[in-house]
Amino acid sequence: MNGNEDLADSVNDPAAEIEKAYVPPLELTQGQPPPIAANGGLSYMSFDQDGDAGTVAATQAALQQIAEGEGQAIDEMLENAPPGPIETKWGIGFRRYSECLEYIRANDIDVPEGGLALPLRYSIHEAPSYSIVSSNALWQDPSRKAEADALHKDEHDSLRRCLYFPQVMRDARRIEEYYPGLKPDSPESMDKLGVALAHCESACRNFYDAAEVERVFYPEMEKLLLEFFPDATEALVYNHDVFDKDYEGDRTEDQENKNPGVNAAYANLVHNDLNDNSGRVRCRELLTKNLRNFGREQHYTGEQADAKMSRRFLSINLAKPMETVQQNPFVLCAWPSFADQPYITNYRVYDDRVGETTRFTYRAEHEWYWFPEQKPTEVSMLKCYDSITDGSVSRWSFHTACIDHTAPEDAPCRKNVVVRSFVFF
Repeated sequence: MNGNEDLADSVNDPAAEIEKAYVPPLELTQGQPPPIAANGGLSYMSFDQDGDAGTVAATQAALQQIAEGEGQAIDEMLENAPPGPIETKWGIGFRRYSECLEYIRANDIDVPEGGLALPLRYSIHEAPSYSIVSSNALWQDPSRKAEADALHKDEHDSLRRCLYFPQVMRDARRIEEYYPGLKPDSPESMDKLGVALAHCESACRNFYDAAEVERVFYPEMEKLLLEFFPDATEALVYNHDVFDKDYEGDRTEDQENKNPGVNAAYANLVHNDLNDNSGRVRCRELLTKNLRNFGREQHYTGEQADAKMSRRFLSINLAKPMETVQQNPFVLCAWPSFADQPYITNYRVYDDRVGETTRFTYRAEHEWYWFPEQKPTEVSMLKCYDSITDGSVSRWSFHTACIDHTAPEDAPCRKNVVVRSFVFF
């Protein structure tokens, strides 16, 4: 078809006026196996129908996967297994934290100075998972109640298709002891490991006040990132979360007013926030649509955004405690120990897009780091995405919250703020 015929078709076809979803190229890291994902890893955005961004296709795939019953078979296996350890192809796993901790103590697992052996929770279901987010219109449609019930049950069950495995934490402040010459507060640490440490004396006084966090803390973190990455040209902090299990004030989330609320739960599952597809999608959504952007407004055309994203860009999460962390520490896994491991895609189905996060299965060789008693001036940094795919740098880290069994029983849970950012080069 020539250009004139294309133009005529668009004039005559009202559907052509609907903005097509941005479809990211699947850009696997050199040497990385394909992900455990639907459609061979291709984004659901490529299944866009009349501007639905692939959400209908993703929902249908979720229902089809439930009907096939593989997840339910794992549920039954876990329910019917005798008490005690469960043999898996990755190693011995445990249904309960206490069982795994008992195993760690009985086997006197060796840890380096400043380290700690902990139970960490990994997925054991090697299949993509689906989460229909709470804002999806499906939940409000009475005619789809049966579908909603099935999807809700499966999402709940998918979080049970996990086991605790023993892992050793290394003190991230001692990274140079494991990698001579590699300082934890350097961009080289981020490039090699996907984790790093920074320092911040924040002027923000009330991290529960979303407006103050945006006004004071966001610019501080953008300045920190530009100083940390001397070759960067721009840093954009675009949203944040506050974690405090014991908070007694209003926790209500208000996306329209850029207020994330206050989280009472800690993500106790090994995961990463982005992947090959969603790293690019999330960045472009911010640049062109300000989608769920709590930070500075962006005004890029699609063409301008593509040009900006043709150069290197990173997604970095930065976590700063409000007070010294005593319980529920944030722990991070270093890239080299899983660079050749396929991730498992978790699809988050909205009305207007399909987001992608990742989960992982256990490996004894995973190289975990923590910050014992992380101070309010210490900012832990983890890479969620890097556009460089040639294997020369880390693509991402993965992370989880965990329970520190050496902390006093009355130790307060972690109170911290986590900001998400993109850094452009």
